[in-house]
Amino acid sequence: MNSDMIKEGFERAPHRSLLYATGVKKDDLRKPFIGVCNSFVEIIPGHVHLNKVAEFIKQEIRAAGGVPFEFNTIGICDGIAMGHGGMKYSLPSRDLIADCVESMVRAHCFDALICIPNCDKIVPGMVMGALRANIPTIFSSGGPMRAGKLDGKPMDLISVFEGVAEFNNGKIDAAQLERVEESSCPGCGSCSGMFTANSMNCLCEAIGLALPGNGSILADDPARRELWKTAARRAVEMARAQGPLPRELVTLASIDNAFALDMAMGGSSNTVLHTLAIAHEAGVAYDLDRINAISRKCPNVCKVAPSCSYHMEDVDAAGGISAILKRIAGIPGLLDLSCKTVSGLTIGEIVAKAEVKNDAVIRTVENAYSKDGGLTILHGNLAEQGAVVKKAGVAPSMLKFEGKAICFDSQEEACEGILAGKVKPGHVVVIRYEGPKGGPGMQEMLAPTSYIMGAGLGESVALITDGRFSGGTRGACIGHVSPEAAEGGVIGLLQDGDTLVIDIPGRTLDVKLDEATLGKRRAAQKPWTPRATSGWLRRYSHLVGNASSGATLQ
Repeated sequence: MNSDMIKEGFERAPHRSLLYATGVKKDDLRKPFIGVCNSFVEIIPGHVHLNKVAEFIKQEIRAAGGVPFEFNTIGICDGIAMGHGGMKYSLPSRDLIADCVESMVRAHCFDALICIPNCDKIVPGMVMGALRANIPTIFSSGGPMRAGKLDGKPMDLISVFEGVAEFNNGKIDAAQLERVEESSCPGCGSCSGMFTANSMNCLCEAIGLALPGNGSILADDPARRELWKTAARRAVEMARAQGPLPRELVTLASIDNAFALDMAMGGSSNTVLHTLAIAHEAGVAYDLDRINAISRKCPNVCKVAPSCSYHMEDVDAAGGISAILKRIAGIPGLLDLSCKTVSGLTIGEIVAKAEVKNDAVIRTVENAYSKDGGLTILHGNLAEQGAVVKKAGVAPSMLKFEGKAICFDSQEEACEGILAGKVKPGHVVVIRYEGPKGGPGMQEMLAPTSYIMGAGLGESVALITDGRFSGGTRGACIGHVSPEAAEGGVIGLLQDGDTLVIDIPGRTLDVKLDEATLGKRRAAQKPWTPRATSGWLRRYSHLVGNASSGATLQ
């Protein structure tokens, strides 16, 4: 066993002495050591219950004959960090979490690892760290939040963000806004729609790192306890078998499977950023063109809030992620059903057992929302290295759009401008210098996109940015524009009134300017000055690559 490195032989007497001090017994030295990587923090709704989850999982590991050792990572709540400087730390925290996992596993020689994430970049951060350490690893998330209810209508976090704009525009009063904020997030769990947290937990099933149900079973559902129990016991089995290993599971084929699921369910655009980074850690060459190729042949058979009124509880009741995969399994060349998973079964064997229980929530291929996927990669003179749009959340009338640029050099400027009424029908809001390097940290743009929707401009205004969007974003919102403004991208050369052309079916994003005009503007442009002058973000801004490569550190 890997843990023999710290417990076998006379040279390891000091190590054993220290282990005894932690409560380890002599008999425990013959058992597999299981790292329990927990992301419990008290300020994130998706994580506030994970201390209790870890205690339950450790109990099950002991019952299965293993010795659990819990350690924690940091966690940032994107919703609470949204709309102020704290959001700049969200994406960078992914790399800190990966470093933490790698450090703990390598330093303490665990035989296997069970990861308990829930929200956004915490999931990919743990996956990246697990791939570096490459010991048997299983993911078992905290589970999604139940949707809120107000006057019989399902509610979620996006209802509150859009409620801010509705209040600002006089559509609702302060009392109604208070009712919305008190009703939309009813308890623990990752926010209830197909936002980034739930998208990534679902993708862990498709990529083979988590058991069926990981992405969809609610945090407060008794079935979630059974999932945690099974995962804990499976971690001990994997430790004894010394596999499968993360790098055996995360392959070109399994990443293809994950993106196929992403397209089928209309996941968050952040999944592109995170899965590219995961591929990088796995040593798998993967690019945006491959994602577009999958999108072209994978129908969008499922929509979840914010793209419609369904929430994760509806997906779970309809059969979960395995049922979505079952819907698309018959499409030639789309899924590789031979891919292995931590369950010991192949994806094909899991899909064979799945059942679609609601054709409205998980549509048939023939009745799909669209023949292509819920995410689309755009290229053009405004995005030479690519941009990403969540097509599943775009109104049909906005799939093709031509409008005049109104430019803001930060998210804060954009929020002020939108709430002040500067954005009018026919505008394309441009938010730049918010990329991984320029932000730094690639802030999510949930506030400005929600303000646009709440102002009733969702079908008359588009938005483009070198930043990124929350999985809760809906509308004609294009992010990850690369190259970003801070590295000389064309988005930094735009001026108010420039004509921008968005063609999502044609997968293009262009500005109507010739090369001579762009050249003159580039020659006159002042050099970019880094915003972060101290601390971790200063280091991050110097090391990070752009979004087209997953914003990985160089």
